[in-house]
Amino acid sequence: MMEIKICGMTRLGDALAAAENGANALGFIFYPRSPRYVSPEKARELIRRLPPEVIRVGVFVDEPVERVKEIRAFCGLDLLQLHGDESPDYCRQFPSSVLIRAVSPESEEDLPSLETWPCRALLLDRREGALYGGTGRLSNWELAVRIRKRFPLILSGGLNPGNIGEAIRRVVPHAVDVNSGVESSPGIKDPDKIRAVIGEVLRTSAAGEEKRPAGDERGNYRIFSRARD
Repeated sequence: MMEIKICGMTRLGDALAAAENGANALGFIFYPRSPRYVSPEKARELIRRLPPEVIRVGVFVDEPVERVKEIRAFCGLDLLQLHGDESPDYCRQFPSSVLIRAVSPESEEDLPSLETWPCRALLLDRREGALYGGTGRLSNWELAVRIRKRFPLILSGGLNPGNIGEAIRRVVPHAVDVNSGVESSPGIKDPDKIRAVIGEVLRTSAAGEEKRPAGDERGNYRIFSRARD
């Protein structure tokens, strides 16, 4: 079944609503310039009250390596999502098993460079200037299809209850990541939108599973699970 991450958590009620409705992972953004920024102290408080099966993902933008490691240990993060201009050498300072690398290729010519990232999965998002994510703009689904054939893929970028079913049918990613599409305002989630988007993911994913030929194991890779360093 399709995995689901809801990102940009700032309130306990929102986090619990996402978990209770079937989200596999929740994202906590540690980028101070983000409207969805959460301090390590607040994130740890939220994380301690989550169901144990939910995967905790820390989102970072060009943070010093030692600071990322410090926040990971302090908050009890399971996975790290790098969303800035971090280099492959920067990424190699972490176990690839715990890394999700956000990418925003602009054309097919950019795809070979994706081979350089040592990570658990790639997350395709839409970057706009100085905004590293959460723009509400759709990613390039045609490029997403190409990426998905070669890498474990999390599809993000402008997903909401109205378009996520079509996105899954067209791209067939391993997982989806939703942020602004389930909000009433930046950092404030709407429980009705959370239920709607997760319900649509589960329905669309179930229909896709029924159509998959016997022996096709493409969807069985699990991104949102606890990794060993």
